[in-house]
Amino acid sequence: MIVLQTSISKMIPKRGKVRDIYDFGNSLLLVSSDRISAFDWVLPSGIPDKGKVLNQLSAFWFRQLGVPNHLITTDVAKMPFPKDTNLETFDGRSMLGKKCKVVPIECVVRGYLSGSGWKEYQKSGSVCGIKLPNGLRESDPLPEPIFTPSTKAETGHDENITFEQMIEIVGQDTSEKLRQKSLDIFRRGSELAIKKGIIIADTKFEFGFSEDEIILIDEVLTPDSSRFWSADCYQPGQGQPSYDKQFVRDWLTQSGWDKNSPPPELPNEIVQKTQEKYLEVFRILTGHSLNQTH
Repeated sequence: MIVLQTSISKMIPKRGKVRDIYDFGNSLLLVSSDRISAFDWVLPSGIPDKGKVLNQLSAFWFRQLGVPNHLITTDVAKMPFPKDTNLETFDGRSMLGKKCKVVPIECVVRGYLSGSGWKEYQKSGSVCGIKLPNGLRESDPLPEPIFTPSTKAETGHDENITFEQMIEIVGQDTSEKLRQKSLDIFRRGSELAIKKGIIIADTKFEFGFSEDEIILIDEVLTPDSSRFWSADCYQPGQGQPSYDKQFVRDWLTQSGWDKNSPPPELPNEIVQKTQEKYLEVFRILTGHSLNQTH
């Protein structure tokens, strides 16, 4: 690794909705903030501990899944920070990852009929061009998990596309490999999660090329990228209580916000309950409370 000669405070990160990314030359530092986004807006209210949950849960899954990925370390003492860096600022919410060429596709896998998939199914009987059996109810398990890619938008909303459209963007060989990898990782993660009492209804993965190898990058199976349900509370035929930011989306929808103007501050109660949801699913999946593990 290179050692930076300049203060980290002088580096300008690439800022996403949730993460700040610092270029360390031959690696990238991904710092998960407590920002939360919904309906293509970054909300003015943050969720305490959210960034640490995303970072540490992703690290947990990278280790558990056993698939090639970008993770180098989450130990800030092993990261090439300048000497004057306050490591406490980054501890627990930072991940050093391999630099790679990002595939411009969100690789979405759905195991249950929910969210935008349920809305589309009600209208057309299909999801992203994939025909499904008649008579399915909201939150029903699908006959088998389906791969429903979307475009990867830098800003604004990702757009669902068909597999054929994906082929036009990244080619057939890459598309087929990503579909198979996504389905395999989803099945593996779902098998591990259900043993802890968590249903993974759907999720999205991101991949990149490290030299000629396709690797899993960014985050994996977190409350921001996935829809988590309690197996004990699962009741098909209706929406399910979830351990993700659906709780925030529901409040925003009920608040009367038009989704076109800057969003309102979240009430303290909503912030606290959302924090509790993130911390609870972290504890259930990892077997640790947040302050017990990095």
